[in-house]
Amino acid sequence: MMSAKVYPAQSFGFKSDAIAPDKSISHRSAMFAVLAEGESRIENFLRAEDTLNTLKIVGHLGAEIQDDGSVITIRSHGIHETSEILDCGNSGTGMRLFCGLLSSAEGHFVLTGDEYLKRRPMKRVTGPLRSIGANLDGRNNGDLAPLSIRGASLKAFEYLSPIASAQVKSAMILAALRSDGVCTFREPELSRDHTERMLRGMGARVEVNGLETKIWPLEKPLKPLTIRVPADPSSAFFFAVAAAIIPGSSAIIEGVTLNPTRIEAFKVLERMGAKITYSLTDERYEPIGTIRVEHALLHAVTVEENIAWLIDELPALSIAMACAEGKSLIKNAEELRVKESDRIKTVVDNLNLCGIETEEFPDGYAVIGGELKSALVNSFGDHRIAMSFLIAGLKCGMEVEDIECINTSFPNFFELLGMCTKVEQ
Repeated sequence: MMSAKVYPAQSFGFKSDAIAPDKSISHRSAMFAVLAEGESRIENFLRAEDTLNTLKIVGHLGAEIQDDGSVITIRSHGIHETSEILDCGNSGTGMRLFCGLLSSAEGHFVLTGDEYLKRRPMKRVTGPLRSIGANLDGRNNGDLAPLSIRGASLKAFEYLSPIASAQVKSAMILAALRSDGVCTFREPELSRDHTERMLRGMGARVEVNGLETKIWPLEKPLKPLTIRVPADPSSAFFFAVAAAIIPGSSAIIEGVTLNPTRIEAFKVLERMGAKITYSLTDERYEPIGTIRVEHALLHAVTVEENIAWLIDELPALSIAMACAEGKSLIKNAEELRVKESDRIKTVVDNLNLCGIETEEFPDGYAVIGGELKSALVNSFGDHRIAMSFLIAGLKCGMEVEDIECINTSFPNFFELLGMCTKVEQ
């Protein structure tokens, strides 16, 4: 088990166009290319373990893939049965979206993952897919991987999701594209919308009206993708927090998606007092631009709305809360319990080790701002926990165990962290 030690930072000016490419869009660009006719071209694809596993699966399903190190081209010949076990690694996005994609494909497919993914709940996807005719099973009555999928004819549906989840919504949209009629998906609050935007750009008929999404079955293959994957705001947010908590510091992050469903964490950091500006530079599949963050004295905040828009950033946001004046609250975030780790417990326990007082609730926690202290903490195999507490180390010094997981989403994280401080691995 590898660990990393971070030393406290002086003020820094961080500017980079090398933030990891967006993970969500990278996954989807590879998957959706399978539904297209012709050659899809993907620039700036995230070459991390999770997304490379998705690309490998696409190849196993019969697509021709070429990678010259700059552009990935994918030519689909439809989805074909494979003798390979399809390994999603650590990616819940990969496994859940492939459930929707493969549920109507001719053949039998098996999805698996690493020790952490095999403990994560899948019934939130397998349940609704089964209800429309999908032949899908797994351990614990379909709730745990490995998952077995035998393609079936799918019925049109009107589905009211009990949770706001882009993964559930995306799986159902992919199933709807090859169902026997017009489908309707409703959610309790708007979740991230990359799937809807990208599929519409490829020619699918997907209409969004508030919390309701209507999907029409495909009458012909989708148009191929030509996309440059923008920088991932979830990855950029670690360095936004770093700039916000270190006096005299600033961060400029270029080429990042400014999709409103993806920058909510930046909006919360603004509410806490950080100085943040946005500038739009491009807009095709996604709005893309530059985010600038400057240090300011932070104050406590309550976060209880749009949780689905910032669920991945809450661990890093908790570091900002620990450095803020007052008592911050996170509510309605029970989804944190079933991420790569139980993020409520791991954040609370690790903050306590750092001398920060917390309160734990079933659906969230409170963080009482104070003086962060150097500690030895464990990521529990969760990349966002690992990176959040390494960022905390810029304030006070920190050693984090089990850091291999960072490669699942942000392979050059340590290179960029080294621009701010001294790091030992």
